[in-house]
Amino acid sequence: MPDSLADETQVLDKPQLNIWQLAWPAIVSNLLFSVIGLVSIKIVGSLGASAVASATTGNRIFFALQAIMMAISAGTTAMVARSVGAKNYTEAAKVTSVSLWVGNVVAVLLMVPCIIFASEMAGIFGLDEATTADAARFIQWISVFNVAFAINMILSASLRAAGDTRTPLWIGVLTNVVNVALVYWLVFGGYGVPAMGVAGAAIANGLSFALAAMVYLGLWYGGRLKVGVGGRGSMTEKRIRQLIDIGYPAGVEQLVFQLGFLAFLWLVGYYGTAAFAAYGIGVQILSLSFVVGFGFSIAGATLVGQHMGAKDPQGAMRHGWRATGMAIASMVGLSGFIVAFSEDIARFLIDDDEVVRLTVIFIYILGIAQPLMAIEFTLSGCLRGAGDTRFPLKATMAGLIGARVGLAALFTFMGLTVVWIYAALIGDYIVKALMLVSRFKSGKWQQVFSDAETKFDKYN
Repeated sequence: MPDSLADETQVLDKPQLNIWQLAWPAIVSNLLFSVIGLVSIKIVGSLGASAVASATTGNRIFFALQAIMMAISAGTTAMVARSVGAKNYTEAAKVTSVSLWVGNVVAVLLMVPCIIFASEMAGIFGLDEATTADAARFIQWISVFNVAFAINMILSASLRAAGDTRTPLWIGVLTNVVNVALVYWLVFGGYGVPAMGVAGAAIANGLSFALAAMVYLGLWYGGRLKVGVGGRGSMTEKRIRQLIDIGYPAGVEQLVFQLGFLAFLWLVGYYGTAAFAAYGIGVQILSLSFVVGFGFSIAGATLVGQHMGAKDPQGAMRHGWRATGMAIASMVGLSGFIVAFSEDIARFLIDDDEVVRLTVIFIYILGIAQPLMAIEFTLSGCLRGAGDTRFPLKATMAGLIGARVGLAALFTFMGLTVVWIYAALIGDYIVKALMLVSRFKSGKWQQVFSDAETKFDKYN
């Protein structure tokens, strides 16, 4: 095992430095991903609002069906972080191997319905025939690369849980640069390749996943990563059961999250293609702020899990609050800049006055919610890092389903404008922030992982 991993776990007494050391590579990696996403929107947006709506629909359906994969990733994060905190690096390697095998099986099982029933999935939003057809092709093509997506998700989660956020960063830089070149080439065609439109964007994304997966596997099997290959004896019933027990609430949460998003988007789609496209563009623009929260979420999950593994619950609590405070300050600052230039950014991405108008309104509304979103991102990550994956599920059900979808449905029934539908987002984040702050403050999450270990000791 490389000495650098031991070094990572010996500096846990410098909380703010460690939070930033873990957060900044994840922030930069996700920021690059968001910038590439904006470039992709710009490229696809040149085909019109319908093309943007198709890509938004395809991406949303694809990620809705990855809930099980995200469950495995959540279980991997909690178990690897605990093992590293306890300096049991062999166990961390074995957990990673088990997670990867389970993830690959799930990826293959998910690929089949995505290819066969893509048209039915895309059709639930009631968009026009051409938009729905393009969205279906997007889903089919990107689903071909499910296994590559699984490899990326599991190995990057394991590395971050072990304290290595830099390797996912440089792999992300490489693959995203390749991705944007492929998007331009495959969407518009050239050099013997016909113009593929929206489907070309999906293929470009998939090929970038495949490239990243090959790099990860090459480094992993070559012994170049901080988490090793588990080898024989990794695939035990106890590890699989514990991975599922910790991860499945996160998977259910993601399923609820994605279904709630689909219901919300269905209501947005009721107001037409322009409203739908504005939502997709607005989220992509503000993702430049979201990625900051995700970075601190990763840092919080890693340090909370490692401190719990080292039997230091107070240190875990301290790191969680500090990560949350840093996320709030960073997201508010960045979103303020985005709000100030929202119209210029939106008009750069698409030449449609109505889409631009609605995008600016959406950005203003979601900009108000940034402090609440920072709390949700970071504290949810901290709870999952501790193995408490059930409570974020409850918060998502109450906030997303109860508040956001409930309010949006009510506003639609009342015949209010789409601006009110966008505003339902604020109610969602208020509910989730209040619930998560109360849970983390209570400290009840500190016993969840220990209870799970006791539950499965009989499988040794």
